[in-house]
Amino acid sequence: MKLPDETLNHLREAIDEPDLSQTKYKLVAPLGQGGMGSVYVAEDTVLNRQVALKVLRVQDRQGELVKRMQREAQTAAQLEHPGIIPVHDLGNLPDGRVFYVTKLVQGLQLDEYAARAETQSERLRVFLKICDAVSYAHSKGVLHRDVKPANIMVGEFGEVLVLDWGTARGAEDLTAHTAGHGTKGYMSPEQAKGEPLDARADIFALGATLYALLTRTDAADGFMREQLRSLPKALAAIIRKAAHETREERYRTVAELGGDILRFLDGEPVTAYHETPLEKLARMVNRHRFIVIILLTYMVIRLIFYLALKR
Repeated sequence: MKLPDETLNHLREAIDEPDLSQTKYKLVAPLGQGGMGSVYVAEDTVLNRQVALKVLRVQDRQGELVKRMQREAQTAAQLEHPGIIPVHDLGNLPDGRVFYVTKLVQGLQLDEYAARAETQSERLRVFLKICDAVSYAHSKGVLHRDVKPANIMVGEFGEVLVLDWGTARGAEDLTAHTAGHGTKGYMSPEQAKGEPLDARADIFALGATLYALLTRTDAADGFMREQLRSLPKALAAIIRKAAHETREERYRTVAELGGDILRFLDGEPVTAYHETPLEKLARMVNRHRFIVIILLTYMVIRLIFYLALKR
């Protein structure tokens, strides 16, 4: 007798459901699933708060996934920054599966946020917060290696959190055996080839993420010219520089990338784009439009008085 798919799925969920009886956590509800783990809303019965609990859900006879999940939790726990999700606990269930506990983030994935954010400047300021978190990780010698919209949450009060540090590595561990660890469209060419990496691999991913954030399309589908043409030329140039195929042509640091975004927001020239004299004039007029309006109003009033006196 063949069981219906719905029944089979229910049985799988029941089997995968973590036994938290020997922990201080109580299961509340499933939250989602990733490549190797399931995430649940749980209640911390000691501190009386809801948290996110991630548990390994796949067979791991060689222990590689256990090590990866432990490393993910330990890496994130060492990076104390407002833009990096805080880790509260790490342990093992009675059945031997590893789990870790983080802050429960209420909000939207970056692609969902992009679909709702009305202004370009709003999205750029969120991107600056992402840059700040990744730059901080780099300052501690850690590369994320999988920056993408699905790994970024925007909270209901505007907080921005970079998630999923399972593929992160320190500078001393960036060897060539990790080819393919990343996401198509957001993974740099050198990462796809398994070459040694530096900060510019994450900068490529940030450039792809910026493209997705501003165009509201998935960089996994490729960078489309018509989408880039719809952006201000300076912004399109920033994306092209950050996500350049050749790493030597990219920004050297995340701070440089963030600096160009700030300059764009402030109406200043960006390092990634060389303006024509006419574009420079238009930018300066736009930046100082309030003063320009006052001057033009003054000149019009003077002209009206002059013409009135000539009569």
